[in-house]
Amino acid sequence: MPCSLIDIHSKFIILKPCPVPKKKTALPDGLEKIDLTEFKNGHLNFKCTLKKGASFKITIPNSPVGSPAKYHATTKNFMWLIRHAIDNNFSLRPVGNAWSFTEIAVCDGGVVDTKSLRLSFALRNSFVAPEYLATGKTAADLFFAQCGMSILQLNEKLEVEATNKRSIKASGASNGQSIAGATSTGTHGSAFRVGAVHDSIVGLHIVVGPARHVWLEKKSNPVASAEFIQWLGAEKISDDDMFNSAVVSFGSFGFIHGVLIETEPIYLLEEQRADDVTYDDALIKAMNNLDFTDLAIKLPYPPDGQDKQLYHFEILINPHQFEPNNKTKGVYLKTMYKIPYRADYPKRETDSNGFTYGENTLGVVQTIIDTLGSNLSDLLVPALVNKLFPLAFKASGDATGTIGETFNNTKFRGKAGSAAIGIDSKDTSRVLEIVAKVNKQMAFPGGLALRYVKGTSALLGFTRFEKTCILELDGVDSGLSRKFYQAVWDKLDQENIPYTLHWGKFNFNLTPEKIREMYGDAKVDKWIECRHSLLDEQTRKVFCNKIMGKWGLDV
Repeated sequence: MPCSLIDIHSKFIILKPCPVPKKKTALPDGLEKIDLTEFKNGHLNFKCTLKKGASFKITIPNSPVGSPAKYHATTKNFMWLIRHAIDNNFSLRPVGNAWSFTEIAVCDGGVVDTKSLRLSFALRNSFVAPEYLATGKTAADLFFAQCGMSILQLNEKLEVEATNKRSIKASGASNGQSIAGATSTGTHGSAFRVGAVHDSIVGLHIVVGPARHVWLEKKSNPVASAEFIQWLGAEKISDDDMFNSAVVSFGSFGFIHGVLIETEPIYLLEEQRADDVTYDDALIKAMNNLDFTDLAIKLPYPPDGQDKQLYHFEILINPHQFEPNNKTKGVYLKTMYKIPYRADYPKRETDSNGFTYGENTLGVVQTIIDTLGSNLSDLLVPALVNKLFPLAFKASGDATGTIGETFNNTKFRGKAGSAAIGIDSKDTSRVLEIVAKVNKQMAFPGGLALRYVKGTSALLGFTRFEKTCILELDGVDSGLSRKFYQAVWDKLDQENIPYTLHWGKFNFNLTPEKIREMYGDAKVDKWIECRHSLLDEQTRKVFCNKIMGKWGLDV
């Protein structure tokens, strides 16, 4: 009987090593075989069969003394895994917290559990390129973390444990993802002045073969000194196209061993909610242009105050109670202002209904799953959405917290489904009205959210528009939900509205032609060219999977 890969009742996804017969050839210290034949993601949207004996857990080795030696030994273990996969003709994929809704992060060979790799440190000035220091930044702006560290753990390191407290620049709605997984699939958040999670990463240490590992950074933004490259023992590559390809590459450019993140001095986010916002011309102007001139009276503070700057602008919509110019059937507005840190700020709390302040739409869906249990029905869900939306998003006083406290951990509690559509902000109201019309034809078992993110330079980053609006459609995973997603995508195609899809969420309409339409031939060809340049043919085969073949990216 196959061993279970995940424990869905735990707060975090846990890979469970299973007893296996001892092999004649001892594994390197820090590697352990896990006998898995099946993988299920955290939301139980899919499962796939794995090759017996091809999966591993990689941990910090016991034998070397000191963090540098342990890190270097782990690099060698990644190279050993690639050699082992080549010699035994199977593919590999690193796996973190099994968050993705799609099979982008898995393969039919084996998986490598990387969650134990959580070494981290702040850089010293001698590790930083003179060009970076010449910009006025310092080593204190940088933090290095191994691939297995979750965003939650990273926040703990920066906000709690560090002497000089720092904050990351952006976070997804959940902080349970590993840092490597978050960047690889384009986790976006809603920081419209900053960008997605991967846009704050300035360097990548990647193991790209059985005898090769590289330090990758942009030529236009040198960050690591020769001393740091020597410390890693890596080959240095300074290339904008290569970096912009690898930073969103869903595990196909090798093992990302470490990431260098640009941080900020610690700050607080002050969150407000309004539940009586009319969908009218003033709101449409803000939605389409991020122009808040006519919406100012509905905002709690000016967007660009001296000590309060609008950081997060989000509109939440119950599609079953939505009507233009009707205040009683309007939208919910969630804003967050970035404010200076102070030690005596009031802590965020869970309300009497069990919702965290500012609950996201997926949180409402999970509550629906809890409520209906095995009686889950597409007919019952809209009624519960009508009931729960006002409870989750009701207006109340400000809630303040660090970025780690604001975007906390999401628990897996059943078959939720989620699609995220990236559009040019200028098309936002048009797209919302299309979705509303589709919803009248088939009631979506869930809710909608509009979030805004600064465009990315990553070649296949789905936040590709200069002002990207992300339409989140969070619902119960069911036949009706999937039919609804497809109907929305079809309608956008019919209306010739450009859009992209989150790599780690539902995107089952993607084809090679569709991807090239979304990103353009030049970007797709450059991404493929960079992968070929970085990985030899044998190693590319190790880091491939079926879905990349389906998308025309594994050529």
